[in-house]
Amino acid sequence: MLDVRSVALLAGVSLLGSACGSAEPELLSEEQVQDVSFEEFLATAYDEPDSDVYVVNGDEAVQGLAGLREYFQKRVGGGGAPGTSEGALTAQCSGGVYNKWSASAARGLTYCVSNTFGANKSRVITAMATATAAWEAAANVNYTYLSQYDGDCTAAQAGVVFDVRPTTNTSYLARAFFPNATRSGRNILISTSALGTIAPYTLAGLLRHELGHTLGFVHEYVRVSTSGCYDSSTGACPLTAYDPASVMHYPQCGGTNTGDFSLSMLDQQGARAYYP
Repeated sequence: MLDVRSVALLAGVSLLGSACGSAEPELLSEEQVQDVSFEEFLATAYDEPDSDVYVVNGDEAVQGLAGLREYFQKRVGGGGAPGTSEGALTAQCSGGVYNKWSASAARGLTYCVSNTFGANKSRVITAMATATAAWEAAANVNYTYLSQYDGDCTAAQAGVVFDVRPTTNTSYLARAFFPNATRSGRNILISTSALGTIAPYTLAGLLRHELGHTLGFVHEYVRVSTSGCYDSSTGACPLTAYDPASVMHYPQCGGTNTGDFSLSMLDQQGARAYYP
């Protein structure tokens, strides 16, 4: 998530910035975004090994080549001229249909934490507990950790809604999924690079952002043409007034929260409205 390789919008971005000595993001103009072809878009998407998932926009998981083409047509190549509407907390939607869990499903978001985290497993368990509690306090959702599945905590584990596993991929610190993902794509993958020092962020803060995606929320800046990271407004519907302090915003995209990722008051209001 914190490496934010926003396909067609950002190139080689690192949200950690000076903390890791990375360069500032190379921003593409809105005109350049409009000229991106699907082949160019495909070349910048991260094709995750051993799965049918492509990672776009830093940490958003899209399943299959057909799904990637649909994402491109709705969010990049087919979104029309850049607009100026601003809105957030921002939900993923298409044709007026919101990408969210049903009321009952939102109360039954079970997960396992893979034993392959080794010595870091207890850290991940604690961070997940802290992060899920933040969303549970804001909205009518419930995450339940089922440790009995930790020994076989994979994308094929049918005993849980999603799995939490480590990855050695370092193109992102973590990535999650949206509610409409099939079981094979419902994973939170945490890079081993996120298990070291990522100050001013914490592992719990990183997971608060990722869990926002699992509830159907997209990056806050996608509807704001002045953010420097504008994405087509197609596929995004505002739930509150624009909020640069949102847990779903990036500092290098105009976000004002330069500390750890935490839910703002508007995040809490939007989440409560989305899952009353």
